[in-house]
Amino acid sequence: MDDEANRKPASDPQDLARLLVSREQAGDAEGMAALYEPGAILDTGNGQLACGRDAISRFYAKLVAAGRTFDLGDQRPAIINGDLALTSTRLADGAVTAEIARRQGDGNWLWVIDQPSIARYS
Repeated sequence: MDDEANRKPASDPQDLARLLVSREQAGDAEGMAALYEPGAILDTGNGQLACGRDAISRFYAKLVAAGRTFDLGDQRPAIINGDLALTSTRLADGAVTAEIARRQGDGNWLWVIDQPSIARYS
């Protein structure tokens, strides 16, 4: 899936998590990063941030190379206010994610901020 033209955009903020998981399972780190705005921020854990699409792509490339796999989890309905949306998923291990997406000029959605684990519930 190296050809960016073959990557379906997120026409709804709810599409972002599903596309991220499917691209991760395909080993497409660049495709994962393409779901973020060029200046987006991803919390990579331990107080570290990946700032910008290139840094996000490098982070995901390391996860893919390490054999890390993502599951879709229980995705909550997006909360949309104009061109912003809050997306969230409860993962099987109890972790909860929170992301902010923005509608782009073409109507598609990209994440701006991604916090993969804000809390853990048992």
